[in-house]
This record gives sequence, structure tokens and C-alpha cells, in this order.
Amino acid sequence: MKRVAIVSMMAAAAAVMVEGSLLAQRGGAPAAPAAAAIAGPAPRTADGKPDLSGVWWTGGDVGGRGFNSSGRGRGGGRGAGTPAPPAFNTLYTPAAAAEAKKLSDKDDPTLKCIPTAFGTLNVSMFDVGAVAQIVQTPKFVVFLTETFHGFRLVPTDGRPFREEVPPSYRGDSVGRWDGDVFVVETKNFNDDTWIWAEGRSSPHSDQLRIVERYRRVDSNTLEIDATLYDPKVLTAPWVVPTQTLVLAPFDQIMPLICTGP
Repeated sequence: MKRVAIVSMMAAAAAVMVEGSLLAQRGGAPAAPAAAAIAGPAPRTADGKPDLSGVWWTGGDVGGRGFNSSGRGRGGGRGAGTPAPPAFNTLYTPAAAAEAKKLSDKDDPTLKCIPTAFGTLNVSMFDVGAVAQIVQTPKFVVFLTETFHGFRLVPTDGRPFREEVPPSYRGDSVGRWDGDVFVVETKNFNDDTWIWAEGRSSPHSDQLRIVERYRRVDSNTLEIDATLYDPKVLTAPWVVPTQTLVLAPFDQIMPLICTGP
């Protein structure tokens, strides 16, 4: 099936149009290679937890200088000659694979400004973009997405999932600390979104559950691991390659406006 490059056709066109203006409004600061910055220890909050706060990207905006320079998608340190992990849609049950074959680029929900359930670049908080922000408070970790005005409020005080909340595009999340690793579990999705954009046929069911693990390696580096479970659609959990993000040279994200039909 034809794959639309970088992001969905709509998002890619929007990214090209706004790239210059976004960088200009961000002070025109070019993305430096990840190795150029001198990294210190990971900052910590008053309660001693690693502080995940900051604007994170792979080294640049989509289509811009430095994009993907952080070496994201390392596959958890895969050695030479080790096969790449399977993609989400290679794990479909026969019934799910048959349904996916009926879909094409025109069915991509992001063309109507509907967000993804996980993220085009295998980073949930990116959605179809490549920049996101984390704001950490004593009771919540807030994930802000630059595309589609998306956000997630992840409580960290031990409260359970909210039973009264209806299914939604991005699901409902709760978080906990496992040592210095922040673990986020998300469920209660509707089935109106895809896992990816980019024209890939990657639908999921309302049984989708995502477990993410965030680790701030140092002052400049954030590593994310994720596993997706969907017993209605997948024959096995999908283990996402480790994603490595770097701290951006600005402290606020900007909106990427999307108006669908």
C-alpha cells in the first residue's frame, strides 16, 4: 500500500508551509546535533523525582535541519545483524489484516484532523508532528502535543482510571514512578483513530492498551519505551523500539492549526 512520506498528506503539507515561520518565531535557532550540547545530570523535582519537564524533539522539526539527529528508534540497542522488530500491522490477526486491506490513504483519519492513538514517529506525545512538551507538577505529568491541540493529563497520586469517562481519541491515562522511570498506562480508547498516520492502514480496536516508560537519562536526553496491547486486533503485543529524544532550544511549543472537512 502506498505510504505517504513523513506524515499524512495533510500534515506533511502543513508542516512544509509552517516550517519556516515556526523556526523564525522560535528565534530561528537551528537544531544542534545532540552530541554538541554538554549534558549534566537529570534535574529533579522537590520530591526527588526526575523532572521530565521540557520541550522534546528528535533534533529538529519535520523537514527541518536536525530532524532525527537524536538517533531515535534505536530499537533498544539492537546489535548489528539483529532483525528489526515487527511493525504494528504485521501482528494483525487474519480478520484484522483482511479489514486493513480495505483501507487506503483516503481513509486516514488525520486527513480530518483526527489525532492518532499513538504517534507517527512512534512517540505518543508527537501525534503527527515532531515536537511536544512535558510539564511536571506534584500531582500530574502533562503531555502537550504541538499538532491538533492535543494534551494528556496523567495523574501521579495513585488514583485509579476514571470509570465515568467515555472512550476517546487519546484514551485515559494514569501514571506511577518505578524508581526513576515514569510508567504511563493508557486505555479506554475509541476505535475511530489509527495507530499511525502517513497513510498506513493501522486501525486498532477499543481494547487498545498502551504502557509507556519515560526515563530522563541526563539534562538533555529522554528515552521512551512503549508496548501496545490489543487482543481484538493483534496476535501478540507490539513492542516499540526505544525512542531517544533531546531537549529543544526553546521552552514553549506552538500550535499547528488543522481544520478538517
